Amino acid sequence: MSVSPVRIGWIGAGRMGTAMARRLVAAGHEVTVTNRTRAKADVLGALGATVVDTPRELAHCDIVFIMVSANADLVDVTSGEQGLLTNPSNAPRIVVDCSTVSTETSSAVRAACSARGAAFLAAPVSGNPKVVAAGKLTLAVSGTREAFDDVRPYFDQLGNGVTYVGDDEVARLVKICHNMMLGIVAQAMAEITVLAERGGVQRSAWLEFLNNSVMGSMFTRYKSPAFVNLDFTPTFTPTLLRKDFDLGMHAAYELDVPMPVSALCTEIVKSAIGAGYVDDDFAVLLLEAARGAGLTLVAENVAVDDGLAVR
Repeated sequence: MSVSPVRIGWIGAGRMGTAMARRLVAAGHEVTVTNRTRAKADVLGALGATVVDTPRELAHCDIVFIMVSANADLVDVTSGEQGLLTNPSNAPRIVVDCSTVSTETSSAVRAACSARGAAFLAAPVSGNPKVVAAGKLTLAVSGTREAFDDVRPYFDQLGNGVTYVGDDEVARLVKICHNMMLGIVAQAMAEITVLAERGGVQRSAWLEFLNNSVMGSMFTRYKSPAFVNLDFTPTFTPTLLRKDFDLGMHAAYELDVPMPVSALCTEIVKSAIGAGYVDDDFAVLLLEAARGAGLTLVAENVAVDDGLAVR
């Protein structure tokens, strides 16, 4: 007996959404995609996906992934006028949200899905489009174990690290904790890189040493080209980082956890935004650290391995 292919829907064709959906299309899955600006979805259409105009038109799909920018966007694409859950005849079996949103919004969307008989997985991701292309995306997932097991094969095609972290919205806290760590490590890396350069060490030499030491990581390696060559093409902006720090500090208040280092980094990120670094990559924290030291940085213009060879 033949088994019908799983119909996959995809909402959100921004930089990350496109990179992720591209992997499912390339794997040969039947993918139907929609985006507020249709032209962005047409990029996936050219690769073999079906493009539709509204999330409502994905209600017939078995599994629908969502990758949008903010709380209001998630609510709109699920319960808005043309939302995924507004088709009276159909609803997806499982809805998977990969966006970074608040616990409160996630919980409300989970309830809306449940009312339509759809399981909901919170599945925020760690990475950027280049990380996705390299097959190194990681995901934290929460919801029912049964729904997670159903979607697991598709998670595995999106990246190389998927972790089931529990029920309900706990994946949201995992992602916020991750991004706070991201900001704190980036700030420490920026300060210490400035210290090394101030002492006469080339940034490329210092970072090569760091990346080959026990303190090196995938993160320090893939941020090294930006630090060395001052290329701040955005993968994640200070504005988005501040949003996650704000969410994390709110959670810390609610859970009564003192976080003095995180509080300081929140203010440093706010200062970078105030200095005009809104649309650059958050690696511009390096420039703010240099400014504080009265140091003017110059791009070294040398090749630097970012550790993200495509597999």
